[in-house]
Amino acid sequence: MKKEKVTKEERIRFMQMAIDMSQYSLDSKCGGPFGAVIIKDGKIVGSSGNKVTSECDPTAHAEVMAIREASKNLKTIDLSGCEMYSSAEPCPMCTAAIYWSKINAVFYSNTEEDSMEYGFVDKLILAELRKPKNKRYLLFKHLKNPMALQIFKRALEI
Repeated sequence: MKKEKVTKEERIRFMQMAIDMSQYSLDSKCGGPFGAVIIKDGKIVGSSGNKVTSECDPTAHAEVMAIREASKNLKTIDLSGCEMYSSAEPCPMCTAAIYWSKINAVFYSNTEEDSMEYGFVDKLILAELRKPKNKRYLLFKHLKNPMALQIFKRALEI
């Protein structure tokens, strides 16, 4: 049986740190009540509370900010081998960022249903994303330009 790198007690401690960051974010009015910690080999490599308000940035969710910090600290966009501890189940944007960064596992406390109960409407975003582009409330319109494909082609050559 393979021994886990992170013990149950450490997982509880890392989750508490994420929750403490969510409390700080709320109390300091930096953003919403969310916090995230990223661990690699048992050590914190990135952490943040939600900073949407203080940064005037709707993408400054705790998970995204922790990913940014971990990537800078590790000097890589590939966070394979890392785990994230989040005070709440990540929203669709944060989930996508987690996949892009290749984090191995996510542990969260509050569920999506808990978030919905307190006014955080991630399910509405998910419902929109599942609709065909022409049925969404935001306009998504294809404007073809051959140069855009040429740039993709060039990227493959580099």
